[in-house]
Amino acid sequence: MSKSVLSRAALAAAVGQEIACSGWERLDQARIDAFAQVSGDHQFIHTDPARAMATPFGGTIAHGMLSLSVISGLASGVLPGIEGQGAVLNYGFDAVRFISPVRSGAMIRARFDLLELTPRGRGNLMVRYGVRAQIKGETRPAMSAEWLLLYT
Repeated sequence: MSKSVLSRAALAAAVGQEIACSGWERLDQARIDAFAQVSGDHQFIHTDPARAMATPFGGTIAHGMLSLSVISGLASGVLPGIEGQGAVLNYGFDAVRFISPVRSGAMIRARFDLLELTPRGRGNLMVRYGVRAQIKGETRPAMSAEWLLLYT
């Protein structure tokens, strides 16, 4: 589905289905290095290409937390809005798993399955998405998680 605004009824009808897929985005060394600066995680496997060449990965890999944090930006262009709802708040993640390393320069995208809708007080709606970060050209995903978003 492309970016749209759905009624609650239309959203409820989509439970159990893939609801969105983002475009591809590159995780290059500059972005990995910038994340290391922000997060304080300077482990050589992420920031030292020469030293990382001697590892089984054959070069640097993105931080797992970088792969997870990129999901927010990928989602913003493709997840539907909900009629009558204003802000969307990140409520957190469940069952986060880092499955495959993302090598520096790889392209990733996110696929979103609508798992559950839960009405909350004051007309809010909690939405649980299953999300997978795919790596272009790879069969196994980089990560998977369940993401909770609160629509207010």
